[in-house]
Amino acid sequence: MKKRTAMIKRKTKETDITAKLNIDGTGKAKIDTGIGILDHMLELFAFHGLFDLQIIAKGDLKVDIHHTNEDVGIVLGQAFKKALAKKEGIKRFGSASVPMEDVVANATLDISGRGHCRIFSGAGVVVPKAQEGYLLSDAEHFFESFAKNLGLNLNIMLNPVSQDLHTDLEPIFKALGIALDQATQIDPRRKGIPSTKGVID
Repeated sequence: MKKRTAMIKRKTKETDITAKLNIDGTGKAKIDTGIGILDHMLELFAFHGLFDLQIIAKGDLKVDIHHTNEDVGIVLGQAFKKALAKKEGIKRFGSASVPMEDVVANATLDISGRGHCRIFSGAGVVVPKAQEGYLLSDAEHFFESFAKNLGLNLNIMLNPVSQDLHTDLEPIFKALGIALDQATQIDPRRKGIPSTKGVID
């Protein structure tokens, strides 16, 4: 099978990011975004998705985390899209549930070519405390950027919501890794692109 790998470089006035991805890896990760909690979550994502992933990012963190957080999501989505190429033979759909203490995260996704992200949670009732200046809303923005640039229909459900942000994010990133691993697997029965249209943008 052809190697499904990609390298993406993105440089703007706000960030300078390089990402390397091997979809058919073993879960090795080297992540340095300057945002500690995001680094940790991406390591979990790669480990449980069995993706080899390297992301090195320099951003205007002296201003805030917004640009770096968003642009890492953009680059990661672009890397998966490039590595999947025409998406021939993939299973396309994936779903996983992961618990952590009282919290359960569900990630359901479709590599449809149409970027869409929705996160269902009780965050309006319980608002997790920021960790290192990182908020649940920052994670939502990251997922939106990732889904849009991959062309991924991503639905995440978190129930209940903990006041501890780490407890909320860890099962989400693990579930996303597992579900995306499912969706990117090659189905030996599938010949060609998994769409009745014959193409996935």
